[in-house]
Amino acid sequence: MKKTMVAIVGLLSLALTTQAQKKSGAIQFVSSTDPVAVAAANGFQMNDEMKARMPKSVKTNFELLYNATNASYMPVEDTEDSNGGGGGGMGRMMMRFGGAGGAREYYYTFADQKLVEVFDVSDTTYAMPSKLTVANPPSLAMNRPQNQNAPQNNSAVQFLPGPPTLEVVKTDETKKILDFNCKKVIVKSIRKAKVLGEDKDVTDETALWYTTDLGFNFSPDPNLWTEGVVLAIENKGKATTATSIEYRNVSAKDVTAPKKALPITQDEYKAKMEAMMKRFSGGGQPRSIRIN
Repeated sequence: MKKTMVAIVGLLSLALTTQAQKKSGAIQFVSSTDPVAVAAANGFQMNDEMKARMPKSVKTNFELLYNATNASYMPVEDTEDSNGGGGGGMGRMMMRFGGAGGAREYYYTFADQKLVEVFDVSDTTYAMPSKLTVANPPSLAMNRPQNQNAPQNNSAVQFLPGPPTLEVVKTDETKKILDFNCKKVIVKSIRKAKVLGEDKDVTDETALWYTTDLGFNFSPDPNLWTEGVVLAIENKGKATTATSIEYRNVSAKDVTAPKKALPITQDEYKAKMEAMMKRFSGGGQPRSIRIN
C-alpha cells in the first residue's frame, strides 16, 4: 500500500511539473506571401514582365516566446524568397523598420492585456501601445482623394476610397495545430468597388485558427484576433502558420519591451510618417504607407 501511494504521489508530481513546464516555451511561425496574388487581391494589375520579376513566394520565420506572465513575437532571420534571395540569420535577428510592411516586435503583458509594438524609424527605436482586436490596419492614405494626374490602374476592379467594413463569422470547423485543438473564425473585409464599371461589394476572407489551450491571448497580426492564441492565419496569397513548439524556460528579459525604446502614440506616429512621406515625395502626392 505504501509503495502504491508513493507511486501515485510520484505520478502527480510529474504531471504537475509537466504542466508547469508548458507555461513557458517557444513557438515557431512561418509567414509565406505570394506578392502577385496579394497585388491582385488589392486591385493592382501586373503585366507579364512584372510578374516574371516577382518571387513566387517570400517566407519569413518568426518566434513567439512566452512564460507565465508575458510574451514576445518577432522575426528570427532574414526573409527568404523563391528566387534564392535572402539568408539565414543567427539568433533573433532584428528586422525592424517603421515604414510600409516593416516587421515589428510585439510584447504582451497577460495581466493587463497590454500590447506594445517596437520598431525603428530613422535610427530611433519607438514603443507604441496597441491592442489585440479585429480592425482595419491604419493607412496614412486611406481617405485621400486620388490624384487625377497619376497613372490609372487598368484593373477590372477599382476600389473606392474609404476603409473596408469588417464582419466576424464563427464556424464549427476544427483542426489540430501542434497538437492543440483549434477553432476557425472567418474575418470578412468588404470593400466598395467598381467592377467593370458597376458598383459592387468585394469581399475578402481571412481564416483564423485559434486555440484556448495555452491559457493566454496572442495573434501574429494584432488586427486579426478574436480570442485565444491564433496559430494560423490564411488569406489570398498570404499565410502564417505555427510550425513547431518547444517547452522550455523563457527569461523575463526576452519577453519584456526594451527600455531604450521611446514611447510614441498612434497619432504621433501617424503624424511623423505623414511628414516623412511629404519629404520623400517632394511635396507631391504622398505614397500609401500601411501601419502594421
